Amino acid sequence: MKIIVLNGSPRKNGATAKILHEIEQQLIRKGCMVEFVNISELTFSPCTGCCICYKTGACHIKDDAEKLSERIGAADGFVVGSPTYASNVSGQLKQFIDRGHFVIEQLLHDKYAVSVATGENYGNSDASKTLVKLLQYSGAKLSGKLICKVTFNSNPQNTKNCRNIADKLYSDIQHQKSHPLQYIIHAIVFNLGIKPFVLRKGNQYAGVLSRWKQAHIV
Repeated sequence: MKIIVLNGSPRKNGATAKILHEIEQQLIRKGCMVEFVNISELTFSPCTGCCICYKTGACHIKDDAEKLSERIGAADGFVVGSPTYASNVSGQLKQFIDRGHFVIEQLLHDKYAVSVATGENYGNSDASKTLVKLLQYSGAKLSGKLICKVTFNSNPQNTKNCRNIADKLYSDIQHQKSHPLQYIIHAIVFNLGIKPFVLRKGNQYAGVLSRWKQAHIV
C-alpha cells in the first residue's frame, strides 16, 4: 500500500507538518509505504496557462511538479495538508495544484484521500473546503478530513485524531470501501460538467481523453 503525504506548508517543521508526520507514522506502523513530501523542497514553475498538457497528456515543463504528479497517480492513497492563508491554501500548494493534472485529467480516480487544514481562526474551514473539493472533483474517495485550530508555531496535540484518520484511510484502501454519496456528487460534477466540456474540445484535449481511457474512466 503506497501513500503520498504532501505537506503544503512552506514550513517543514510547522503545525501542519507535525500533524502530517503523525499521520505518516500511524500509516507506517500499519505497514504502508509512505512518501512524505515537503512542498518547500520542490523546485517547479507556475502554470503558464498554455493548455499543452490537455492535448499531449504531459506538461511541457519537466520539473518536480510533473514528477510528483506522476507519483501521486501511481499511489493508492493521498494525504494533503495546508496552513490557512487568506482563508485559502498556501500559495506554494496552489501553484502545485495548478500544475498537478488533478481535476480535468482525474488524477485521483479511484484513490482514497485525506485532507488536513490548520489555522488560528475560522478561515481554516475555507481552506478545508478548497482541499475537499479538489480531492473529490479529481475522482478521489475522501476517507476523512481534519480541521485543526492551532496557534502559530505551536505543537498541536492531535494524536488521537491523527490515529483515527490514518486508521480510516488504511481500512478504506484495504477493503476498497465505497462512498455512495461522494460517488453521486462526483458523477454529477464529472458527467454534467467536466466530461461534456472535454468532449466539446475534441483534439485539443486528446491527452485528457487518453488518460481517461488508460484509467478506465471512459
